[in-house]
Amino acid sequence: MALTKNERRLRIKNRIRKVVSGTEARPRLAVYRSNKEIYAQIVDDVTGVTIGSASSRDKSIDTAKVNKVEAAKLVGKAIAEKALKAGIETIAFDRGGYLYHGRVKSLAEGAREAGLKF
Repeated sequence: MALTKNERRLRIKNRIRKVVSGTEARPRLAVYRSNKEIYAQIVDDVTGVTIGSASSRDKSIDTAKVNKVEAAKLVGKAIAEKALKAGIETIAFDRGGYLYHGRVKSLAEGAREAGLKF
């Protein structure tokens, strides 16, 4: 029997997570994409701590009245600013099993433009 779309994404996510993990020096930027919103977290997997987070539901991004791809770029810039404030310059990008195009790619490009390296 064929896998559902979500089961397929979770298999890909597990495959990615075997390789990508966050340390204190190079934390993981985890992305979650729902139908309407996009969320990003910077996670140190060694200690199990979320260093910072941003989403398209934040007031500064929500009031911008832009489409979903542009909102994802704003989320990328916001998470990069929080990371740089915390003293983090390099991260490991975890796309969460989603294809690297559209909103996920836009978020990554926004983070790169704001100064994160990955």
